[in-house]
Formats: sequence, C-alpha cells, structure tokens
Amino acid sequence: MAFYSKKITNGIKSLLIGMKVTMTNMLTKSTTIQWPREAAPIPERFRGHIILKKDEETQLSKCIACGSCVRACPSNCIEVKGAKPEGAKKKAPNLFMLNFTKCSLCALCVESCPVDALTFSRNYALAGPSAEPFAAINLLAGLASPFTEESNEL
Repeated sequence: MAFYSKKITNGIKSLLIGMKVTMTNMLTKSTTIQWPREAAPIPERFRGHIILKKDEETQLSKCIACGSCVRACPSNCIEVKGAKPEGAKKKAPNLFMLNFTKCSLCALCVESCPVDALTFSRNYALAGPSAEPFAAINLLAGLASPFTEESNEL
C-alpha cells in the first residue's frame, strides 16, 4: 500500500509542477510579434541596404561622386557616375546604383566615404519572388537632383 501512496504522491507533485510551469508561461507576455500588423523592434546597429544621405539645406545628396565607395566595395556591387552640374563647385552623382543581391553589408563603403554621404537604411522587409528588383536599386530615386529629372530615371 505504501508503494501506491508514494506513486500517487509523486504523480500529484509532478502534476502540480507541470501546472505551475504552464500557468507561468500563460501569464507571461508573449514574445511573438504578429508581423506585418506589428512592427518588429529594430536594433540600433541593424544594417539594411545602403542609402544616400541628403543635405538638409539643399535637399541634394551629400555625395560628391568621388568613387571611394566603389573602390572600397569587395563585392563590386556599387556603380557611381558623376558629373559637374552647371554653376556648381563639386561633382554630383547622376547615377548611383546598388546591386543588393551581391552586397555583403560589410560597411566598407560607408566607412570610406569622405563626406559621410552613405548610411544604412532601417528597411528589413526586403523580400520578393525573384532577385530582379534588388539587382538594381537606384539610390538617387527620391532625392532632389542638380541635373535634369531624366538622369535619375536611369
């Protein structure tokens, strides 16, 4: 009889421990995020694809089309072409393309920029059925241009 009572006591004890674990987990806040209805918290050091910073006064890109980012990129995924706009002191990019399918997010381009014109975006929702949209990202799109509007449509 003692054998059965010990088994019953151990069973009840095990049941109570399991119920305690279950109740503790039921009452704690869930770590699951219902994406895309809720945005995931982005860490401060997150690296999305590179973007061009703009000058707040002129609304133009800070980039001077020097090509140091192109030379620093080990993946060879940046293409920059620049020219000197009429009446301007510095060159400006009229083409700045990023092939994100090759980019390794190493930050060498960001660190090598002499005018601090590059930074990382906070965009983490880059997904698609094919790689085509990410093979040619125009970083000048959405920025004011010292050139004609057609040059940003390349």
